[in-house]
Amino acid sequence: MTKITRRTLLGTMGAAAAASAMSAIPGFAAERTIRHFWWGNPERDKRTFAVIDLFQKHHAGIKVSGETIGWKDYWTKMATQTAGSNMADLIQMDYRYLFEYVHRGALKPLDEYVGKTLMLADFDAAPLSGGKVDGKLYGLNIGSNSQVLVYNNKAFADAGITADVINWTREDFPAICEKITSASGGKMKGSDDLSTSVDIMQVWVRQNGREFYDADGKVTATADDIASFWDYWAQMRKAGVVSGKDRTVVINPPLSETGIVTGGTAISQFWSNQMVGIQALMKDKVGAAMFPHKKDGPYGQYIKPSMFMSLTRDVKDVDAAIAYMNDWVNDPESTQVLGLERGIPCSPKVRAALKPTLSDTEKDAVAFFDAIQDRVGKLPLPEPKGAGEVYELFTRTASEVVLDKIKPAEAAGQFIQDAQDIVDRAR
Repeated sequence: MTKITRRTLLGTMGAAAAASAMSAIPGFAAERTIRHFWWGNPERDKRTFAVIDLFQKHHAGIKVSGETIGWKDYWTKMATQTAGSNMADLIQMDYRYLFEYVHRGALKPLDEYVGKTLMLADFDAAPLSGGKVDGKLYGLNIGSNSQVLVYNNKAFADAGITADVINWTREDFPAICEKITSASGGKMKGSDDLSTSVDIMQVWVRQNGREFYDADGKVTATADDIASFWDYWAQMRKAGVVSGKDRTVVINPPLSETGIVTGGTAISQFWSNQMVGIQALMKDKVGAAMFPHKKDGPYGQYIKPSMFMSLTRDVKDVDAAIAYMNDWVNDPESTQVLGLERGIPCSPKVRAALKPTLSDTEKDAVAFFDAIQDRVGKLPLPEPKGAGEVYELFTRTASEVVLDKIKPAEAAGQFIQDAQDIVDRAR
């Protein structure tokens, strides 16, 4: 369910009604208002509403309406709001969808505000460039991250595992999952089955020396890439060392229902900025691992903008919206509240200011980020229009493979053809 205002979360009911009543009284001017829509989780929502409170404290007369929903439903609601010309003033945007929404005319460029009311002079150049489309800035990077396998330290210790989780290989991984499963008497599987994970599938393809798409939007991943990925997980399912089919086909479950949090598995896949949210739900300490490398293959993981804040075409009060964006990346109080939950800040000044206040989990996230710097590939090329539909197709097809409704090789060939057809239709 969408949370409409910070009061829903923080329990300060009544203020909105009072403000509305006062605006109707002669002599009381109506508040300026802006809407901010993001995909979230309990930890992210708590921090975001706290920053909204700070902004309203610093900017009297501007009210921010916060709207949050889980990733699974976010893009469906976003598409509905876009079609109805009712987008929030500010939205959370993912690199995967940035180019699509820009080319649909749904976002406004930020360039004319940079250096005036949006201060980005000390930002790292690479993370900032990730938010550009056709030379214009449409996405303000609010944190950088990478794919991560979050693991349960206690489960690893109980199984006697001392693996180098930054440099381990595809061959190492099944054996480690078997040790964890055996040590727990089968009560805890080694890992979630990642057959349906688009992010990990892309890493696998890159480890094989290809990108999923080329610069022209052609699908360059092969049927063999996809079939071998599904076969890899099928072998571990057969051995009983990863999560069962019923769990695997639940796509994008809430953090509280993921394998590592429920204790069903020792390893789950996330993005590095989610470590804080995961640790908040667990008693056992978590660690961070890379996805196992292909021996003698190129690196598959990459560092990307964890998410952007974008200004939409439906924005009503641009000045208020830009002031809000600026506080998110520059205001000391706000950036301290946000911490690293959305990723590593792009401003060196902000990172330096945060360092003394970081929690143990946040320090681990920074250490992971530092450790992978020379073990990652380049940021993938921008994805073509229709990429979101392609990835929905992937999860559906992967689920059919997991449920033994179709063999990996047959499913992979059909998926590659259908993926290219989707992209061609979307041009």
